Amino acid sequence: MMKMAVNNLAYIVLLAMAVSLASASDPSPLQDYCVALNDSKTVGTFVNGKVCKDPKLATPNDFFFSGLHLPGNTSNKVGSMVTPANVAQIPGLNTLGVSLARVDYAPYGLNPPHIHPRATEILTVLEGTLYVGFVTSNPENRLISKVLYKGDVYVFPQGLIHFQLNVGTNKAVAIAALGSQNPGVITIAKAVFGSKPAISTDVLTKAFQVDKNVVQYLQSQFWTDNRTY
Repeated sequence: MMKMAVNNLAYIVLLAMAVSLASASDPSPLQDYCVALNDSKTVGTFVNGKVCKDPKLATPNDFFFSGLHLPGNTSNKVGSMVTPANVAQIPGLNTLGVSLARVDYAPYGLNPPHIHPRATEILTVLEGTLYVGFVTSNPENRLISKVLYKGDVYVFPQGLIHFQLNVGTNKAVAIAALGSQNPGVITIAKAVFGSKPAISTDVLTKAFQVDKNVVQYLQSQFWTDNRTY
């Protein structure tokens, strides 16, 4: 009995150590900032995929971006445009774990179903009326949705499919805050039917339970990218 108790205790201790090590694999920054350099020829230290500038050479412009006051061009098939402010636009965001994006919607414009593999998103409506929602993971696949008005805020959990649709007759604008310097985006329809090279029709006909002609039609479409990079 004593031996079993000791073994159980040892197992619990080892499990606790494993959890502790796992949570420590992505530590908080150990410096005030780590301004990213996009010049691959520059000698420096790679941190989270970016070469860091000497901190003594940092300037105010490394932490600055001007552009979110400008409306995005929504004259595309989906009627929306996302203007990001992440580490690609603000080098000083490197290692800091946050970013922003402005989203413009034409009347009845859609920010189509997509995921952010590296970030939770919190969206604030500045103007207009949006129908928004996300879908939970398998097996439930529950749609959690709501109509938002000016000043409303909604959260999209990391990695879950979500969308926003302008249900008003006027344009809409929202600001999204994301919990990553580089949240990434995968637009579901574009990724599945617009991949290069194309996914085999045998895969997609079985996955979506539709005729091969339907898959080929969808693969032949021009899939709009509603993001400025």
